[in-house]
Amino acid sequence: MPQQTYLEAIRSGLHEEMSRDPSVYLFGEDVALGGPFGVTNGLAEAFGKNRVVNTPISEGTVTGLAIGAATAGLRPVVEIMFIDFITLAMDQLVNHAAKLHYMSGGQLKIPLTVRVQCGISGTMGAHHSQSLESWITHVPGLKVVMPSTPADAKGLLKAAIRDDNPVVFIEHRGLYWSRGAIADGDHVVQIGKASVVRAGDQVTIVALAKMLQPALEAAEELSSEGIAAEVIDPRSLSPLDTESIVASVKKTTRLVLAHEAVEQSGIGAEIAAKVQEAAFYYLDSPIIRVAAPFAPVPASPALEKTFLPGKQRLMEAVHRVLSGA
Repeated sequence: MPQQTYLEAIRSGLHEEMSRDPSVYLFGEDVALGGPFGVTNGLAEAFGKNRVVNTPISEGTVTGLAIGAATAGLRPVVEIMFIDFITLAMDQLVNHAAKLHYMSGGQLKIPLTVRVQCGISGTMGAHHSQSLESWITHVPGLKVVMPSTPADAKGLLKAAIRDDNPVVFIEHRGLYWSRGAIADGDHVVQIGKASVVRAGDQVTIVALAKMLQPALEAAEELSSEGIAAEVIDPRSLSPLDTESIVASVKKTTRLVLAHEAVEQSGIGAEIAAKVQEAAFYYLDSPIIRVAAPFAPVPASPALEKTFLPGKQRLMEAVHRVLSGA
């Protein structure tokens, strides 16, 4: 199978969907110029600036425009440069995109994809490094996906664009230059289905986005101690594949959750609650969350490194759940 970076996989997914379906349009700040990280490079040349449309710096306006376009039969893809600024589009997303199908009695479809990037990397500080995925998963009517690999980035993006419901597609910029194999052909990944990335029977580690790699590294190191960790990538946060996570926990009897978002009210809390309800009598130890502290992301390189959860904290958490502490 060919190798692509995470960034190239997203661009490839956009190119394939725009080639397949003339109703797919791109909107966003500088998208015709490639965007801040070059994800959309070459798409304006391939499809014309009438389909790859630069917009003003107004996230709410762009999202509202795209919602209107979606109700009129297009399949718009909106790029919001940083998830920090999705806050400026929350009225459109929460009160319009998420509700119009319901409020219209099912008459309206909203095939809208909103691409945003998140994550702690590059010492970009408090306004450009947040992980706000749990905010969005709280809204009925919005689907939320968060791929961790190039293959899933491409496959989930294609699925999002084809979906008749609004999907928030969250990219981690720290993964943009990671490489991975991409299946040939029309590679589409089902929204709402987790991936068991590594099998094990002593502890389950559920890791989101960029935390997947430290989780796999921790699992490999733990294996040398005779500890078999099962690693699950949820991929889709809403809908969440609770069934796969619960099945794993019933087998391993222990759970560690890992994400870059601050621990308080993060998606890990929701997963822990669902597992507690469905598998309480299978648990041999309290569930542990490995996440960022409840503070703004620092801009200092040294402080950012300390702020980030990583492999060492994951291994400590696994040892704690195995000891029952």
